[in-house]
Amino acid sequence: MHKMKVFIGILALVVLAGFTNKAYSQSAPVMYFCEKYDGGEVGISDRFTTGYLTVMVKCDYALGLTDVTIQFDKFNCSTNKFDYYKDFPYTVTADMKYIYFASKDLNFDKPGVFRVYLLNSSRQTVASALIEIVSK
Repeated sequence: MHKMKVFIGILALVVLAGFTNKAYSQSAPVMYFCEKYDGGEVGISDRFTTGYLTVMVKCDYALGLTDVTIQFDKFNCSTNKFDYYKDFPYTVTADMKYIYFASKDLNFDKPGVFRVYLLNSSRQTVASALIEIVSK
């Protein structure tokens, strides 16, 4: 009985703490993927077949970036780690809050699980996401 009272007391504190916290929207840049950008995002997902994709980055504020890199790291099942796979440099404007990266370079030519990064000019991570590529 004593354990039940302690449990209910802790549960009540957790619930009350939840009522006092404010919920905030995403404050950091978010990365996601789509099949293509044609005046809007077409086919948003985190699982695609091999081929060309569009990398999207969205933020509530201007990112302040000019020279960026999209980097792919591929999961290596033998080591259970991500290994560098390839990267692509881009130039953007500092006032951008919504960027899409689409080119012939962004080709996921092999199946696997990839970690994709948006890196600033100092190679620091601005945003990242995981994507699974399967064979056609």
